Amino acid sequence: MNSSGSFSLLNHQLIPQHILLSEKEAAQVLKELSSLQSIEKEQLPKIKSTDPVIVEIGAKVGDMIKVIRISQTAGEGEFYRLVIE
Repeated sequence: MNSSGSFSLLNHQLIPQHILLSEKEAAQVLKELSSLQSIEKEQLPKIKSTDPVIVEIGAKVGDMIKVIRISQTAGEGEFYRLVIE
């Protein structure tokens, strides 16, 4: 539970870590991804602004999110999502 007494999704073991990227960080990620193949922000997989985790981290439409998933077999994986309406 957080300080207001409500449950935080971010502390649950089954919810992967979600990180709101700054504009500078998002631009750097897109630049790195484009080194392999040209990619625009709008081509990223999407996540709705109403997703409970997105609401909790305060992301807005147009923001880029980094999702870090832990797997026993694959280790750690980084994925990127674009927040949409």
